[in-house]
Amino acid sequence: MAASDEELVARAISADDHRAYGELVQRHQGQVRGWLRQLTGDAVRADDLAQDTFIRAWEKLHTFTGRGKFAAWLMKLAYNMFLQSHRGAKRDQRLVEAVGSNQALMMAESGSSLASELPDLPKMLSVLSDDEGYAMVLCYAYGLSHSEASEVTGFPLGTIKSHIKRGKSKIRSHFRIEETGHD
Repeated sequence: MAASDEELVARAISADDHRAYGELVQRHQGQVRGWLRQLTGDAVRADDLAQDTFIRAWEKLHTFTGRGKFAAWLMKLAYNMFLQSHRGAKRDQRLVEAVGSNQALMMAESGSSLASELPDLPKMLSVLSDDEGYAMVLCYAYGLSHSEASEVTGFPLGTIKSHIKRGKSKIRSHFRIEETGHD
């Protein structure tokens, strides 16, 4: 008679039994991969996320309380991995587009108050950290509010404000630009 999931979890935790965990992986990998393929629409990405899910599950196995089914716990972990990956990929894509977009630079050069102060925007942004540059481009080139930039990046509002303040200071200092009193 095959051991239950709960028995395999207990063996994997108590004896650091990799074989017991391997059996859990074999039992549930199809279901996890299928779920992730449905979520992502991409078999390769789903397989990568499934692998990450099983690695995370091994690391977090001790948190499985046995109150519900192991399969449900594992599927929730897979879903959280998907959400985390999806948010990160979405944010990274938006930021790369914002920083690398010629349209953003043209917008900045055509009307932004920052553009009138800083004629060579790419050169100016080069003195900033990536996060400071992202915040500056979103707020000044795209005209987003600090709150909107926070939503796009996933950074807290206070962090966006800090990046903007620090970014302005770095640019002014590095390029010896006088502060005008209106930021």
